[in-house]
Amino acid sequence: MVHLATDNYDKIKASNIEFGLPQPNYTVNTLAHLSEKYPEKEFTLIMGADNLKSLHKWKNYEVILEDYNIIAYPRVSTGDIPKEFENHTKIKTIMAPIMEISSTMIRNAIADGKDLRYFMHHQVQEYVEEMHFYK
Repeated sequence: MVHLATDNYDKIKASNIEFGLPQPNYTVNTLAHLSEKYPEKEFTLIMGADNLKSLHKWKNYEVILEDYNIIAYPRVSTGDIPKEFENHTKIKTIMAPIMEISSTMIRNAIADGKDLRYFMHHQVQEYVEEMHFYK
């Protein structure tokens, strides 16, 4: 489904690289692997801002913050972001509209037979319908 959604975009590349890494896998390992495989590239971690609340619990989060930038997309959530991440030089929270879209919402809407044409790429929607996913 990721390939269906991204194949027509030159600046986006889908990857299944994590499937080949030893399990359990952690974000720090994926980033290290990518950096070793593509040393000429610079990688940035993109996450929902709600994930910043638990970033301090991630395996080797200090290494991630030392070696990579993080872009945090605003999300509606409860709880506070730890003070150490609020003005961190490696973390940038972008100003963007908050969109209340989640995979759970999409799966539930499909199960309820709702129209989701504005929530996913049309090829992905066709594939989900053909495969009878989430019904």
